[in-house]
Amino acid sequence: MPLFEEIGQTLLTTARDVLPIIVVLAVFQVFVLRRPLPHPKRLAAGGFCVLAGLALFLIGLEGALFPLGRTMAQQLSDPMFVFGTETVPPEPSWRAYIWVYIFAALLGFATTIAEPALIAVGLKAETVSAGAVRQWRLRIAVGIGVGVGVMLGTMRIIAGTPMSMFMAAGYLIIIVQTAFAPKNLVPLAYDSGGVTTSTVTVPLVTALGLGLASTIPGRNPALDGFGLIAFASLFPIMAVLGYGQLVTLMARRRRSRHRRRERQDVHPEGDDLQ
Repeated sequence: MPLFEEIGQTLLTTARDVLPIIVVLAVFQVFVLRRPLPHPKRLAAGGFCVLAGLALFLIGLEGALFPLGRTMAQQLSDPMFVFGTETVPPEPSWRAYIWVYIFAALLGFATTIAEPALIAVGLKAETVSAGAVRQWRLRIAVGIGVGVGVMLGTMRIIAGTPMSMFMAAGYLIIIVQTAFAPKNLVPLAYDSGGVTTSTVTVPLVTALGLGLASTIPGRNPALDGFGLIAFASLFPIMAVLGYGQLVTLMARRRRSRHRRRERQDVHPEGDDLQ
C-alpha cells in the first residue's frame, strides 16, 4: 500500500475512534454546562494535530516498533546465538538466555524513562508535593520496577512457569508494602503502575513477548506471548512503594543520629566524670 494512502486510511480510522470523545465533550459543554466552546479555532487546530499525531504514531508502530521488538526477540533467542548450534537442545536451560534477560531489563527501563505519561505524572507530583517527590527520582524508580518486571516476564516465558505464581506473589508483597509505606505515596505508586503501560512501552514489550513465545520451542504465542504488560504494571508499584519506605527509613535514621548528637552536646562525657 502506498504511504500516502496508508496515512489517509489511518487518519480516517483515527478520526472515527476519536469522534465519540469529541461528541461527549461537546454535548456536556453545550447542553449540560450550557456554555459555548472556548476558543473554537484553537480547539479545531489542536484536534487536527491530535488526529495527525495519532495516525502517524499508529503507522510508526506497525512500521518500526513492532517489527523491531519482534526482530530483537528472534535474534536473541536464535539457537545459534544462544547455544552455538542450529538446533535447540531437548531440554534447554533457562539460564542460557542471559542476554534476553539483560535486553528485556534495559528495554523496560529505557522505554519507561521515555514515557510521556510518566513524565506528566512526575511533573505534577513534584509540583503538588512542593518538591518532596522529585520527578527524576520517581521516573528512575518506576523504570527500575518496569525493567525488573519485564525481565521476570521473559524468564516466565522461557521457563514456562505459570503466570499466576508471579502475580499472586507480587500482589501479596504489594499489599504488605501498602500497610507500611508512607500514606501520601501509596496513591502515586498505584498510578505509576498504570502510566508505564503507554505509547512507548506497550508496542516494544508486547512485540518482545510475542517474538519470544513464537521462537522458544513449546511456547504458544496466544498463551505465553501476552502477559509482559501485566509485569510492567505490577513491579513499578512495588518499586515506588519500596522507594518510599527506603526514604522514610533514611529520614528516621537521620533524625535518630541528630537526637543522639543533641544529647551528647547537652550531656558530654566530661560532665559525667565530675
